[in-house]
Amino acid sequence: MSERLEIKAALTVDDAGTITGIAWPFGSPDRVGDVIEKGAFASPEVLPMLFAHDQAQVIGVWDEISETPDGLTVKGRLLIDDVERAREVRAMIRTKAVSGLSIGFRTKASKPRHRGRTITALDLHEISVVAVPSHPGAQITSIKAADGTAAHKEPILENEAEIETKNDPVVSPEELKALKADVATIKAKLNRPTAANNNQPAAQNDNGIEQKAFSSYLRNGADRIASDEQKALTVGTDANGGYLAPEEFGNELIKLLREYSPIRQYARVVNVSAPEIKYPRRVSGTAATWVAEVEDRTESGMTFEQVTLTPHELATFTDVSNQLLADNAYGLEGELLSDFAESFGITEGLAFVKGTGVGQPKGIMTATGLKEVKTGVADAFPAANPADVLIGMYHGLATSHAANGVWIMNRKTLGTIRQWKDGTGRYLVLDPISAGGASTLLGRPIVEVPDMDDIGAGKFPILFGDLSGYRIVDRAALETLRDPYTIKLKGQTRFHAWKRVGADVTHPDRFIKLKVAA
Repeated sequence: MSERLEIKAALTVDDAGTITGIAWPFGSPDRVGDVIEKGAFASPEVLPMLFAHDQAQVIGVWDEISETPDGLTVKGRLLIDDVERAREVRAMIRTKAVSGLSIGFRTKASKPRHRGRTITALDLHEISVVAVPSHPGAQITSIKAADGTAAHKEPILENEAEIETKNDPVVSPEELKALKADVATIKAKLNRPTAANNNQPAAQNDNGIEQKAFSSYLRNGADRIASDEQKALTVGTDANGGYLAPEEFGNELIKLLREYSPIRQYARVVNVSAPEIKYPRRVSGTAATWVAEVEDRTESGMTFEQVTLTPHELATFTDVSNQLLADNAYGLEGELLSDFAESFGITEGLAFVKGTGVGQPKGIMTATGLKEVKTGVADAFPAANPADVLIGMYHGLATSHAANGVWIMNRKTLGTIRQWKDGTGRYLVLDPISAGGASTLLGRPIVEVPDMDDIGAGKFPILFGDLSGYRIVDRAALETLRDPYTIKLKGQTRFHAWKRVGADVTHPDRFIKLKVAA
């Protein structure tokens, strides 16, 4: 009926997997003369997002579809948190291995024109992200950065209609071979284990122009890197001359932060784009009462309060010898990564436990509203049945929260509890059967947090609860500033690094803490 179309469009994808674009521009015929008029599209409110029209590869959903003066404008979400293929497609789009949108529809009404058809009514069935444009110039040229900015050129995409009857473009063996090689490289990089130096080889950098530019910036400064690399850093420039670390660098930092601050692995972590964020919290709910047939009913209602989470700045700096900077074989990025991760992780880890909330996140142990039990002994556990206190803690939470709860304590406290046995002589703390698992107490995992109190008079050495009730908000990605002047006389360059993070307990009813007291 008709063939593949080659029509200009616009498409962007951001770090969260949000795709926006024009799936079909109005007013332009395809190469065989077909035109789709404005008002022709009939589509449901939500459409599946497929990869290459493969029904087995659902990678997201289109949840905003509208006809605008420019064309059929769409906005959708790649399911990057749940679907591995969606994460691969996002990487392919960024490297331009995948560069097109494709619409699939069934024609309901059309009329002939001097060349081709004018389609006046159709049913839209799906919109796909496709790999091979039918025109060499049909490619994605605008990719959003982490901060929402975008570098725009003239965006050109290919589109196709009636996928059940259209013919695919002829692809030469050389083009197909090159495409397969690109996809294989991307998949290999996605599955590659991360080394200590963030997979940066000694003599080369294969993570793209942004990573290369960042490496050049660390070694030479912004004034001594190539112009195309400078452009890659421009999106990260702030008013003070700082630069955002590349995404892979920043993601690896977060992984290392979790090693130093295990709270991050269990808490609810969200990214925000505002100076603060407010969450409503229910204080009380409705209450039903028994009444007679004609007795007056009693009114009840719900009350709420707000929890405000404010990100606070966390910063450090590292001094590096200029000789090391000049040595291209030295894994500088990996060294800085480890140094930043350690200092950031130790500092924020302490705040997540004991932070005051003034100029720093609010810690779990300093939050208000948490249930509290006492050991019954002024400076220790009861000698006769010490485990009874922990059993009381476990059953002090609602069943739904206890089922998702974890025990939080430091290593010294864990060493004491490990010695406790039940009436049959079995230890209460059970070690994991498989390597890498967590030890358990009363069937729930134990998380070692070094910043928790030791056992002592008036101390709080143990917390039990569902850590989804503790929320961490990350406001800004890791940023760095290269300072070659402050300690230049010592032959060193100083690198500043900072980020913004906040935290607080949003659901105090999900926690119970132990106080060593009579």
